[in-house]
Amino acid sequence: MIQLLESGAYLVNGTDIIADSASALDEIKSKTGKTVSKEEAAKETIAYGILKEHNQSGNMQKLQIKFDQLCSHDITFVGIIQTARASGLEKFPIPYVLTNCHNSLCAVGGTINEDDHMFGLSSAKKYGGVYVPPHQAVIHQYAREMMSGGGRMILGSDSHTRYGALGTMAMGEGGPELVKQLLNQTYDINMPGVIGIYLTGEPMKGVGPQDVALAIIGAVFENGYVKNKVMEFMGPGVSALSADFRIGIDVMTTETTCLSSIWRTDDVIKEYFEIHGRVKDHKELNPGQVAYYDGMVVVDLSKIKPMIAMPFHPSNVYTIEEVNRNLGDVLAEVEKRALVSLDGAVEYSLQDKIRDGKLYVDQGIIAGCAGGGFENICAAADILKGKYIGADEFSLNVYPASTPIYMELIKNGCAAALMETGAIMKTAFCGPCFGAGDTPSNNGFSIRHNTRNFPNREGSKLQSGQISSVALMDARSIAATAANKGFLTAATDFDGDLGIYQYHFDANIYANRVFDSKGVADPEVEIKLGPNIKDWPEMAALPENLLLRVVSEIHDPVTTTDELIPSGETSSYRSNPLGLAEFALSRKDPQYVGRAKDIQVAQKAVMEGKCPLEAKPELKEIMAVVQSRFPEAGEGNMGFGSTIFARKPGDGSAREQAASCQKVLGGWANIANEYATKRYRSNLINWGMLPFMIKEGELPFKNLDYLFFPGIREAVENKESTIKAYVVKDGSLTEFELALGELTDEERQIILKGCLINYNRV
Repeated sequence: MIQLLESGAYLVNGTDIIADSASALDEIKSKTGKTVSKEEAAKETIAYGILKEHNQSGNMQKLQIKFDQLCSHDITFVGIIQTARASGLEKFPIPYVLTNCHNSLCAVGGTINEDDHMFGLSSAKKYGGVYVPPHQAVIHQYAREMMSGGGRMILGSDSHTRYGALGTMAMGEGGPELVKQLLNQTYDINMPGVIGIYLTGEPMKGVGPQDVALAIIGAVFENGYVKNKVMEFMGPGVSALSADFRIGIDVMTTETTCLSSIWRTDDVIKEYFEIHGRVKDHKELNPGQVAYYDGMVVVDLSKIKPMIAMPFHPSNVYTIEEVNRNLGDVLAEVEKRALVSLDGAVEYSLQDKIRDGKLYVDQGIIAGCAGGGFENICAAADILKGKYIGADEFSLNVYPASTPIYMELIKNGCAAALMETGAIMKTAFCGPCFGAGDTPSNNGFSIRHNTRNFPNREGSKLQSGQISSVALMDARSIAATAANKGFLTAATDFDGDLGIYQYHFDANIYANRVFDSKGVADPEVEIKLGPNIKDWPEMAALPENLLLRVVSEIHDPVTTTDELIPSGETSSYRSNPLGLAEFALSRKDPQYVGRAKDIQVAQKAVMEGKCPLEAKPELKEIMAVVQSRFPEAGEGNMGFGSTIFARKPGDGSAREQAASCQKVLGGWANIANEYATKRYRSNLINWGMLPFMIKEGELPFKNLDYLFFPGIREAVENKESTIKAYVVKDGSLTEFELALGELTDEERQIILKGCLINYNRV
C-alpha cells in the first residue's frame, strides 16, 4: 500500500524511480542519454523552482522568502494586526485576506466575537485588505477558490494552509511570521528537503481523500520521514484523482509535520481554475526530466482501504475493516494510549460502544477545510439516499466549506437528499475541528471528516470531568455509518452508485458580500476596538543573566498546541493577551498559570525599578547561592521568570498563543528534547523566548527547581551553540548544558530585544 524508500531517489521522465546508489547516475544516463549530478537534479523539483522564484537572498541554501499573499482567520488576525500596528504598519504591502470562520458563533463572551469581526473589517478598509464575513467560507476554501495560483506562495496563520494541489506552495505559521511579511521582512529558513510522494493506481469505489491522507500520515508521522520538509506529489496516480480529491489529501499533509506541499498540475487543475473564472491563474507544473528527492513515498492508491484514525492523534490509524475484525484489541490499545494523552485525569473507555459485537458511534460530522468539499458531500448524499439516520443517539451534521458550495448542493439536490435522512446542513464554520461546535455528550464518540482528533478538540473539558473523543474518517464512510444508524461501516460496503456531479461556481456570492479594497488603503478609517481587544503588555529585552523557575514538566511523547493553550471557547479571548493567558496549560497542568505568575512578580518589580527580592522574598536564598559563585550577578543585570520542560512540544496548530501566553506570564524559555514543528519553535523565538534543547534522558532538574543562566545575553550575541546553566538547589549549583539550535542573525536580534514587537518598534 505505502512504501518508504530508505534513501533518496531520482525521478526520471516523471515515471521511473531510481533509488540513490553508486550506480544510479549511470542508470539515469542509460535512460536519458544525459549526465547529471545529484546537485543539478535536486534543482529540478517543482518545490525548488517555486522557492527560487520567491527567494530574496540569492543563496538557495539560506532562503529569505517573500510571499505573494497572506491569509488569517478571526482567531489570529487581531493579534497579528495589533502586533504590526505597534511596529509601525501603514498599509498591507501584499494582498491580505481576513476570514471569519473560527469565532463565527457570536454567542460566547458577549460582544467579543463580533467585535473582532468589526476590527477585521475596519482594518481591511484602513490598510487595504480583503474581509470575508462570517459563514461565507472557511479560510482555506476561500483561499483555494479566490487566492491560489500556479507557482504562487501563500503564508497563512493557520496550520492547515495547504494549497499544493492547485500548484500553490502554502505554509501555515504563527502570527509573527505574517507580521514580518506585513513589515516587508522575509521568512528565513534553510533550504528544506523535498520528499517525493509518488502515486500509482486509482482508488477503489468508496475510498476518499481522507482515507489516502490517513494512510500516508500513519506511515510517516512517527518516524519523522517528512518533518519540516516539502511533500511533492507526482506520478501517474495523480491523473486518476479529481481536483477535490487532491485537495482533500493535500490539506491533511499538515498532520505529517511537513513544512509544505506541492503537486504536479494538469488539465484537471486547469479546469478547476476555469470553473472558478480564473484560468489565467493556472500554471502547469511538473518535475524536470531528472529530479532528485531526499526521500520517496510510493503510494498504490488501488490498495488503500477505508481508514479510521482512532483517538487521540491523526497518526493512530487502522483500516475500518481491521477495527471491526479486532475490536477488543484495538479498543484496548486506544484506552492504553488514553492513559498517556489524558494523564489519568478522567476514566476513559469505549467498551460501552460495543453492542452485539459491533462498534456504534454517537455522532458524525463532515466539515471544514478537509471534509466540507463539494465532492465529499455529494458522495455522502448518494450513500445516504433512501436511508434514515434514526431517532436515537446518533446524529449527523454537514458543513459545506463555502457558501458557493452550499448553493450548488442546493441546486443539484444533494442538500435536500441529506436533510431528508435526518442530517442537518450548517453554514461554513471551522468550530467542529477545534472544539467550538457539536461537542458530543460525556463519553460520546464522534467520527469526523475534519483535520484533527487531539484530546479536547471536540470540546470536552478534562478539568471538569468531561470527556468525549473523535475518530477521523472520510465523508463516504461516515455516510455509510450513518446509513447503518451509527454502526461503524466502511464505504466500500456500499453497493449503490456514486454519481459524478458537475460543479458550477457562483462568483456573485462573494462579489455581493465580501469587502475587497483592491489593495487601496484608506488611512482615514478608524480601527474599531471592542472592549476585549487589548494591546500587548510591555516586554523586557533579554538581560545579561537569567534566573528561571521550572513551572511545568511534561513527559508525554508529544505535547500539542491544544495542550499548551486550549482551543474551543477560550478562542473568544484571543484578542486579549492577558485574558487568554489565564487558560494556558489549563487542561494539561492547571497549576501552571499560578506558578508562572508567582515568579513573574520579581520581573515586574525589576521593570518598575523596585527590588525583586523584596517582591519575591524566596529569591534571597536562591540569589545568595548564585552570588557565591557569580558575585557580579545582581542588581541591574538580572532577569527573572519561568520556563517549562516538554519532551516534544508544539505539534498541531500554528497558533502563536501557545508561545505568547507563556511570554505574557513571564516565560523566557522552553526546554525540550526536540520541537515537534518549525512553526512552534518560530513562535517561541518571535516572542523573545529561548528555544533550548537538552539531550533525551539528560534532565538534571525537575519541576519547581530554579535554573540560573549566567551571561545568557552575551552567549546569544556571540552565537554560542552550547549554553551553560546551573540548577540552584540545596545550597549548591549543579552545572548542565543546553543547546539553542540554529538561529538566524535576525532571530538572535529578536530574542535580544525581547520580542518581535520590540525588534520592529519605531
